[in-house]
Amino acid sequence: MEHREGLVALSCHPYEVLAAQRLLPVLREAHADEAVRRTTALLAAGCRAVELTTTVPGWAGAVARTAPLSDATGRPALIGVGTVTTAAQARTALDAGAAFLISPYPAPEVRAYAAERGAVFVEGGFTPGEIAAAARQSGAAKVFPAHVGGPAFIRSLKAVLPTALLIPTGGITPAEVPRWLAAGATAVGIGAGLPADPAELAAVFAELALPRRCDRATAGA
Repeated sequence: MEHREGLVALSCHPYEVLAAQRLLPVLREAHADEAVRRTTALLAAGCRAVELTTTVPGWAGAVARTAPLSDATGRPALIGVGTVTTAAQARTALDAGAAFLISPYPAPEVRAYAAERGAVFVEGGFTPGEIAAAARQSGAAKVFPAHVGGPAFIRSLKAVLPTALLIPTGGITPAEVPRWLAAGATAVGIGAGLPADPAELAAVFAELALPRRCDRATAGA
């Protein structure tokens, strides 16, 4: 996977990337080296945004190693950090190069720090009130654990929060992703079940991806 040097890319907000990619891999590996290996494989398969969680031992080092990478078409990788619940974790993640932060539940401490740094923060919630509050704050919310409510829950939320970007995560298999997207999800977080074979993995992202207009990359001098 190539690094960013020599590339000039049009700026693209993480929400735009997620809305185009529509599937967000959530990595909870046993060690940092495996997280780096899997992230590199995902980038090579056409994925651009990847979430590494703070449950990965040595996660900050993994973020620092993967944040400078580019995807298969030369677009800068967007490495997000998930399960961020404290300001200290948020600071470490952003200093390591994280492009966005995600929490599994309401995290006022992270919200305040992200605002201070001007960082993208997708706050988690499960109840309609929590999700609405997160969406009002940043325009997006992680719905967790999503499998409890199912796609019908997302459909009901979109009826009252039509402009919110919802990212259901938890207990969803790759085969179920289209149902969640049809219900109104902007992107779907997947923690397990993605194929290991490079060609099959690339096919998953190619099948789900929408056209992108803000992230073309061209060779620089």
